[in-house]
Amino acid sequence: MAIFLLVHPAWMGGWCWKKVASQLRASGHDAFAPTLTGLGERAHLATRDTDVNTHVEDIVSVIEFEDLRDLVLVGTSSSGVVITGAAARMPERLASLVYLDAFLPSDGQCILDLQPAERREALEQLVATEGDGWLLPRFAPPPWPVILQSMWQVTDQADLKWMLPRLRPTPFKHFSTPVSALTQADAFARVYIRCTRTPLPPPSPFDVAADYAQATPGWRHIAIDLPHVPYVTHPSETTEVLLDAATAH
Repeated sequence: MAIFLLVHPAWMGGWCWKKVASQLRASGHDAFAPTLTGLGERAHLATRDTDVNTHVEDIVSVIEFEDLRDLVLVGTSSSGVVITGAAARMPERLASLVYLDAFLPSDGQCILDLQPAERREALEQLVATEGDGWLLPRFAPPPWPVILQSMWQVTDQADLKWMLPRLRPTPFKHFSTPVSALTQADAFARVYIRCTRTPLPPPSPFDVAADYAQATPGWRHIAIDLPHVPYVTHPSETTEVLLDAATAH
């Protein structure tokens, strides 16, 4: 039996893993999908001081209080920085560290460091004009329905009705605070899963991360022809690839 800890990205909550978590459990594995401070059902806890270290602490606390060991720690999109920080804190608890179309920071980097300059400027402008100076309301200038359908390819109407009312602004320090990362190899496996149907212009930070994983000893690279939020749009395929990734160690 494998133990999965599934970490959601910005704007979402543990709810976004519901389909995959239930399939993992139905397959005889254990799955945890906590919600980070200031998002999902914990949105009321967001403050100007909520940052990526808060979110790392959220995950470290789940590992500690649930006494999780030989853990498959999974992060997607912005939560790649969260699992990086958690792995640096508790490497001895991990069996595998899995990045699902996620940002892959080096020690001392934040998400903004991994973005093209024009994207960083656009995000900072959104925070200034629509986020009261500390919240990022959305990923890009189009409204959420356009982002979900055209960029993230969420086309099922039931999925759209499920996601849209649950999205919440994200404290911008989730993106702008540097994270600590391990600076040397550890015993756990590292896996990067690239969702190749994600339409991002080059240089996509996810392609950069995938190229790094392909070229670096100790990493396993998996490419899947799925969009950026496959845990919503293609839960069965996502479950299958996560189970495959869990065998990396």
